[in-house]
Amino acid sequence: MLLLLTCIAVVVCGCTRNVPGRAVSIYDDPFKVAGLPTTSGPSGPRGGVPDSPLRAENTDNGDIDRLVMNAIEDIEAYWGGEFSKDFEGDFVRVTKLVSWSAKAPRSQQVQFCEESTYRLVNAAYCSLDHTIGWDRTVLLPAVQESFGKMSVVTVIAHEYGHAIQSIAKIVSRKTPTIVKEQQADCFAGAFIRHVAEGKSKHFTINTSDGLNAVLAATVAIRDDNPEDPESVHGSAFERVTAVQIGFTDGAKGCKAIDTDEIERRRGNLPQTFGNDTTMGESEVARSNLDEMAKAMAAIMPIDEAPEYTYDGATLKCRNGKDTAPVTYCPATNTIGTDLPALRDRGEANTDEQDGLPVKVTGDFTAYVVFISRYALAVQQSEGQKLKGAKTALRAACLAGVITGKLADPNRSKADGDISLSPGDLDEAVSGLLTDGLAASDTDGNTVPSGFSRVDAFRAGVLGNQNTCTSRYS
Repeated sequence: MLLLLTCIAVVVCGCTRNVPGRAVSIYDDPFKVAGLPTTSGPSGPRGGVPDSPLRAENTDNGDIDRLVMNAIEDIEAYWGGEFSKDFEGDFVRVTKLVSWSAKAPRSQQVQFCEESTYRLVNAAYCSLDHTIGWDRTVLLPAVQESFGKMSVVTVIAHEYGHAIQSIAKIVSRKTPTIVKEQQADCFAGAFIRHVAEGKSKHFTINTSDGLNAVLAATVAIRDDNPEDPESVHGSAFERVTAVQIGFTDGAKGCKAIDTDEIERRRGNLPQTFGNDTTMGESEVARSNLDEMAKAMAAIMPIDEAPEYTYDGATLKCRNGKDTAPVTYCPATNTIGTDLPALRDRGEANTDEQDGLPVKVTGDFTAYVVFISRYALAVQQSEGQKLKGAKTALRAACLAGVITGKLADPNRSKADGDISLSPGDLDEAVSGLLTDGLAASDTDGNTVPSGFSRVDAFRAGVLGNQNTCTSRYS
């Protein structure tokens, strides 16, 4: 029984799209999203399209159930056309759909996957009878309120991803849960690309704020405490990675996700807090930024190290703009930091909240911006352009390289007594989705697609400096 939620993230794929006569990298145009144009406009249900005739058991025929029915019709239409391209056998639709209310009294409980739905806040696929069920009154409304209707569609696409695993017989009871979950995230990403290409009957999604919201939902619904025995589904960074693999490479990319592939991606990235009672959070103070500056210089040295000031981010630079709370001025090779503002940016929102956190914050939400301004100094040292979309994405990518190297167990404390903690990558990803300051040029300009910003950062975390140079040359 798979009673698990959806979430979303990105692996270094080196993918290309082929056209007659030449191979075209999907990174050639920084204003494209995995090869698709960056679009604005509507995201959600298409107007004027009749609702699906599908029906769920125990439905209240309300808005949420209609949204889910329309999603399932389109998901099944997608897999009906795609399944045989990557798997043996025939696609088989789920046999039953079950809706319930987690607010209903015990007397109104129904059975799903041989379990009571009383107070069950979940959406799930049941392999026992090839069914999908969902809570229409707590979980899905919370997802919709925080992240929009396309995030609800993504949750359902994730659950249908588990059905695809069962139909294709690519998992068994011995398959680790994290593999099942990240494959399902990936399958959801493949369907969302189908929607982004305009091929979905009931839905549309733009590749800027619409896709950003889907990824933000993945960040919110994540394993946020690796010490919890129930944390077997992956961090937001990992799950966003999986969704982006599906969006970029389709089902064939999802099939490649297994234990070995996940472990290769994890590398030295921290998986436990160990004896750290702070749960990975530190004060965004000058002393820690000084240690970060040492670490950056050791990890990615440049001939002329920038000067650091901590009395503000207003530098009045003649060849760059202020990008508070941290500004890099190429003319003076100076990084200026508004320490109180940066500290506020890194304030952790770990308190209990109503609903889902729209943004996941913590110390690394601040640190990644500081690192990205050093990444601009690196680009200046390399004689690269400091304005434009490729500059912005290189900044995110190089910040990812430095971030990944902070997890190196062989680093000397003399080279900066600061290291990566579980959750730091999630905080960085959330910031990149929210405002993209860590993926901006010396004028503070970024690209509209959070997908592309996160993808650049992830490429750096899992790659090296050459990865960034070759991608965004």
